[in-house]
Formats: sequence, C-alpha cells, structure tokens
Amino acid sequence: MLACAVTLAAVFTGVPGAPLAHAGPPPPCSFTLTAPQVVQVAGVATVTATLSPAECGPPAEPATSVACLQMQGGDGVPRCYPSDASGTAQVFLDLYVAGATYVATGRGCGAWIGQPPAPDCQPMGPFSATL
Repeated sequence: MLACAVTLAAVFTGVPGAPLAHAGPPPPCSFTLTAPQVVQVAGVATVTATLSPAECGPPAEPATSVACLQMQGGDGVPRCYPSDASGTAQVFLDLYVAGATYVATGRGCGAWIGQPPAPDCQPMGPFSATL
C-alpha cells in the first residue's frame, strides 16, 4: 500500500502540462536605500532617507523611485516622496522624537531606454534605526 502511495505521488508531481517557473530577465537597474538618519534642515532636526539608483545596465536608465519613512508607533502612515529627475527620491519627516525608531522603505523602477518602466520594480528595505 505504501509503495502504491509513493508511486502515485511521484506520478502526480510530474504531471505533463503543469506550469514551470522560469526566471525572467534581471531588472534593468539596481537601487540603494539609506537607513533613516537625522539631518538639520533650516536649523530643525529632521529625519530623512534616500533611495537612489546604484547601477543600470546598458541600455537602461532609472525610471521612477519612491522613498518612504515612518516612525514606529506613530500614526502608522508612511510619508513617501517620488524621485526627482536624477532618479533619486528623498523623504523627510519633520517630526523628530529622540529615542524613537524610524523605518525606511522604498521601491525603485528601471526602464530600458525608450520604454516604459519595467514591471519588476525592486522593493527596498525595511531599514530601521533608533535615533
């Protein structure tokens, strides 16, 4: 009986027509997300994080990126900011609380030159820091 069950299991794991997972092409660009850090903006302590293009293989370019930042235990809604013309996105939280933990996340999308952004945007993070 056990041999029959093993045989049936072996037969059904190799059923013809079953979908196979194939690796797609690599994303056109890679990105770097910084951990949250405190900076001074107009004399006020502010928390920031940056998502920027690290490398794009030819013929590719950064398309869009978004950096998000939130304070753990805060209102729960991250503040997100899109990239500028250089492909770099920098987000600021003007509510700095000493000793609080901040979490940075983001998403970077590359594009083959002359094409819309590739569908395989790269989620980045989370990176957290107690500041």
